Amino acid sequence: MKKTYLLIVLTLVAVKLFSQPVFTYGENQVGKDEFLRAYNKNKTPVADKEKSLREYLDLYIKFKLKVKAAKELRLDTLQQLKYDMQNFSSQVEEGYMNDEKSTNALLDEAIKRSQKDIHLIHFYVPLNATASQADSIKTIKAMDAVIENLKKGFTDYNGIVNAASDKSIIVTVKDIGYITALTLPYPIENIAYNLQPEGVSSIYHAKNGLHVFKNAGERASAGKWKIAQILFTVPPDATAGQLKLTEKKADSVYELLKAGADFTSMVKQYSEDRLTALSSGELAEFGTGKYEMNFETHVFALQHDGDISKPFNTSYGYHIIKRLQQQAIPTDRGDETFTNTLKQQIEKDSRSNAGKENFLKDITIKTGYKRNAAVKNAELFRYADSVTANNKVGKYAINNKVIFSFSKASNKGADWLNFVKDYKLNADVYKGESNAALLDKYIATSVLDYYRKHLEEYNADFKYQMQEFKEGNMLFEIMERNVWGKASADSIGLQKYYNAHKEKYLWGSSAAIILFNCNDTAVAKEAIKSLKSGKNWNEITTQSEGKIQSDSGRYELAQLQLPVNATLVPGYISPPVLNSGDNTAGFVKVLQLFPANQQRSFNEARGLVINEYQNYLEEKWITELKKRYPVKVNEPVFQSLLK
Repeated sequence: MKKTYLLIVLTLVAVKLFSQPVFTYGENQVGKDEFLRAYNKNKTPVADKEKSLREYLDLYIKFKLKVKAAKELRLDTLQQLKYDMQNFSSQVEEGYMNDEKSTNALLDEAIKRSQKDIHLIHFYVPLNATASQADSIKTIKAMDAVIENLKKGFTDYNGIVNAASDKSIIVTVKDIGYITALTLPYPIENIAYNLQPEGVSSIYHAKNGLHVFKNAGERASAGKWKIAQILFTVPPDATAGQLKLTEKKADSVYELLKAGADFTSMVKQYSEDRLTALSSGELAEFGTGKYEMNFETHVFALQHDGDISKPFNTSYGYHIIKRLQQQAIPTDRGDETFTNTLKQQIEKDSRSNAGKENFLKDITIKTGYKRNAAVKNAELFRYADSVTANNKVGKYAINNKVIFSFSKASNKGADWLNFVKDYKLNADVYKGESNAALLDKYIATSVLDYYRKHLEEYNADFKYQMQEFKEGNMLFEIMERNVWGKASADSIGLQKYYNAHKEKYLWGSSAAIILFNCNDTAVAKEAIKSLKSGKNWNEITTQSEGKIQSDSGRYELAQLQLPVNATLVPGYISPPVLNSGDNTAGFVKVLQLFPANQQRSFNEARGLVINEYQNYLEEKWITELKKRYPVKVNEPVFQSLLK
């Protein structure tokens, strides 16, 4: 009995602690749940949890004080901030308009499947809608024969389909190549990923015919690729002589590239791919299943960024390709960009339909949807036919009758009739659906619209995200007014601050340099060669047709990417450094060297002075806010966060 009583007391204490504020500021308070939510969203692994929480508590207190000051000025009523809120809501609300459980399951499935590529062979025979039962049985037997031979290990696929075909039944085979998640219709993807290597599917019945698939092999995912290409096209009916001439032209360009010719220049001069010629030959990033198998095989054979292939032939002509970047497919949801892309693909794919139906059923209950039994379908359909005949909503008896209602709104007959009119007048969406089908669609649309408009009432995550965005916008506006803009505009205050803290603004070891940024390593090497020959750097930049950008200035040596133990002297030119993000390359030329601890002038230190003056103004402002809204930390509640 004592143990039970103690357990009840401890539970009540825990509930009380959770409901109590972590801190108060003036008459306002921040609860434990709000603080933890903000902290956990921004935290990183730490060795000292208490120190991390104390530091974040200080930051969050300052944040709430600034937002409070913004509210006092009613900055949340500014028209621009209202517009930003509406725009942000429209951007993020779609992410909450789904069955999260189903979406997460599909997302996890897609991530798992995307870790491997499957080489798929497809066998197909069309079905005639008017075929007799005997012909249908004969068609099935033909595909059974295909399956039997495949399971015996036969790999002469043309021989297999020829043996299964006759005058009335034509079985075809196609080597689809390697596929990955979200490259084929979901039912076929399911078949492919449930097959073992060399496995053969059972017959898949579709509207258009019968299908059989074979897993001809698997490999780890080839990942995502960025490449550039030079394409030499050939006409569809090209003769052997034309092919030979095109191949010879491709070979000659390849020899120029081997001798050091710039790939981008060769693209502009020779590539016949109009879509990529103006973008240095670059194709959009792609992965398995995007292009025909022969093309992908040559792409995936390139081992390193910058590698260039020998010319090879596809149905489009002869290609020379250059590898720009290759990235492995993430193995979990840690990569936000990858995860969001998958979510968008899933949302557009038929696989999401079941989840959408479950979501609609769930929110129909949540919104308090209630149908008015007094209004019969026959009445709704009769007036819908009148609207269709007249292309307008007249003064009908049903107009003001409530058809169905939600917790805080209702839909009337006129709303239904306007939906029918607008839907049927839209040729892009209206496909001859019956009135009954249109009513189901109208109810579903109305439920979704109501839920979307009241999303903050039903989804705490969405409500928090909107609050976070609103407060973030208010913070930005108040900081611009009280700190950032004020500091930048206060030239007298900046000068005074610089004069009072001159000793802080000293140069480290530095150099006057010319900084070059080039389209790629080859361009950088050519620029270095020109510099060493005595050519003026401005002239090199001007004549580069935009492939080189350059600027001069004084930089601390620690800011520069220089080789370890490089001997720096006036005239020194560093080797090019490749930027893996966009494959550009940069280097510097040293004009003059300066020792450490030289005084920075006000203009040289201006950026640093502004930054520190902003910090000074901010701390002064925070002190004033704490006087206006006294802050008190609830230590017992804070200590409970450490457990």
